[in-house]
Amino acid sequence: MNLDKKSLLLHSCCGPCSTAVLERLVEDFDVTIFFYNPNITEAEEYNHRLEEQKRYIKEANLPVAVIEAEYNVQDYYNVVLGLEQEPEGGARCTECFKLRLQKTAEYAKEHGYDCWDTTLTVSPYKNSKKIHEIGNAINEDFLAGDYKKKDGYKRSIELSKQYNLYRQHFCGCEFAK
Repeated sequence: MNLDKKSLLLHSCCGPCSTAVLERLVEDFDVTIFFYNPNITEAEEYNHRLEEQKRYIKEANLPVAVIEAEYNVQDYYNVVLGLEQEPEGGARCTECFKLRLQKTAEYAKEHGYDCWDTTLTVSPYKNSKKIHEIGNAINEDFLAGDYKKKDGYKRSIELSKQYNLYRQHFCGCEFAK
């Protein structure tokens, strides 16, 4: 841990989304990835994304540790019960964001991180305003970066190609597939 930098717990949904975000943050923060994604409803898909996350960090030679939270799909199903027919980007997604951000914030607080954030905002398909509302409501330690700005999403695609990362075309839940 670098004592000159603030410690940041960064929720990551996958390697590709973390690429451009990490590129921006590692110079200013002591970053730890928090991989908590019970919304990825197929274990094989979950494991593939986790391994790609780890591979990217290793191959990019980043000073970043990865913490894998417990993978329990039932956590996801419990919060979206009754919302299965909601459209992509609707109430089901909001509850999913809340679940993952709350768990990240809890872990950050329990383990003494200075702040926390999420890679979810690098995607133009995710509602950054909604994610920021949720994060800010959880606590004041939320960094609230909007990583799609300044061509963040474009850069994530470039880095994903450079490192030959598996890029999925859905969030991971069976309802979005």
